[in-house]
Amino acid sequence: MTQSSLPSEQQLAGNSPASRDIAFHMHPYTNPAMLGDAGPHVMAQGNGVFVVDDAGNQFYEGMSGLWCTSLGFSEPELIDAAMAQFKKLPFYHSFAGKTVNPAIDLAEILIDNAPPAGGDSVMSKVFFAASGSEANDTAMKMVWYYNAALGRPEKRKIISRRKGYHGVTMAAASMTALAYAQDGFGLPLDFVKHTTAPDFYNGAQDGESEEDFASRCAADLETLILEEGPETVGALFAEPVMGAGGVIIPPRTYFEKIRAVLEKYDVLLVADEVICGFGRTGNMWGSQTMDVRPDMLTCAKALSSAYLPISAVMLSEKVYAPIAKQAEQLGIFGHGYTYSAHPVCAAVALRAQQLMQERDIVGHVRRIAPQFKSRIERLARFDFIGNLRAIGLIGAMEFAANNQTGEKFDPTQKIAAQAVAIIQKHGVILRALPGDIIGFCPPLIITAAEIGDMFDRIESGLDEVSALAAKLR
Repeated sequence: MTQSSLPSEQQLAGNSPASRDIAFHMHPYTNPAMLGDAGPHVMAQGNGVFVVDDAGNQFYEGMSGLWCTSLGFSEPELIDAAMAQFKKLPFYHSFAGKTVNPAIDLAEILIDNAPPAGGDSVMSKVFFAASGSEANDTAMKMVWYYNAALGRPEKRKIISRRKGYHGVTMAAASMTALAYAQDGFGLPLDFVKHTTAPDFYNGAQDGESEEDFASRCAADLETLILEEGPETVGALFAEPVMGAGGVIIPPRTYFEKIRAVLEKYDVLLVADEVICGFGRTGNMWGSQTMDVRPDMLTCAKALSSAYLPISAVMLSEKVYAPIAKQAEQLGIFGHGYTYSAHPVCAAVALRAQQLMQERDIVGHVRRIAPQFKSRIERLARFDFIGNLRAIGLIGAMEFAANNQTGEKFDPTQKIAAQAVAIIQKHGVILRALPGDIIGFCPPLIITAAEIGDMFDRIESGLDEVSALAAKLR
């Protein structure tokens, strides 16, 4: 038998879904060696706040998938909206002035429910894409286009915050100031700069108040702008509440102080609402909860409850008007995607937004948020938890080897990841975040009874983690 006639690894793949997954599927954000050893966890169906794997095990999806499935995993209205549009017109584009009715209606409902904008402007237009990464890439290009239209093309540097998450495309990943999204890729690109994260728990100095810390964050931003040259800095991208970086809730007055610096140097503020948007923080927008007042806004995920991929960039009139004028002079706005305002995705997103209003989802979040926060705060009984935080229906617990001093566990021990695996055995899927943090982000439709049961299970899992923590100290 010659070498070329030997069976390949793929040809020897087994027939089970797990073995074929290992053989053929390259997973995002996954350690390939660990996947090869343990195999994938195959999900088969969903129902409300639950998902069920191919072995019949049911789990609370405590992270709404990837912070996104806000209306749960079995909403028939969204399925019906998709099927109706598939039968009517399964695809069309938005190039050269073409469009479809769901895109028109969706743009209108987004603008009607937009948060206050900065610069005495109002949100005016919506541009559609297919993911949060695409939306943030698009927003960055619009910042450049806007400044070029104003005769200052050199004003193109972008600032984001350390621990911020803005996506994984080349430009968006450059703004994502987390090592795991940049290591090995030669990122960040050199026009992206990073400033202080508004992480009071980990970043405050001894005796420093929240307001003093917010002032220092603003001073750090101003120093960075001055070092780079204000004439070269185009925008700051910021999540109202930082999600994948650890559910970091900014201190009081943070955005007020940040906005003053940006306005001083004519730097745009882009709110990344990919996680916070559509009720997650107890308001329609995190920008309302945190008084951000952005010039532009990006959103995705809960826009369609993640049933189909769609994202959007919302532009204030202040930003849109120069862009439109520049496009008129050039003869075209030369940017767009095949799937911008895809009719089926737009139809599902439209119905999702209608359901948000018809069912008063934001009101529901406000009503059950106190119980959610109370159950998170109850986790303080575990001596390996250093910090707990929550707003709306998003929260986190942060591990500490010494919860009095905040001393961390050795990061190589990965205590949060081990805790997630233990909690999953109790029927709750959560996610470990950088810095030994576990996030909570259940579907917005979760009931009071389900919150109680979910956290009972989490606490049972943490009872087991107690012995692990003692060994790792």
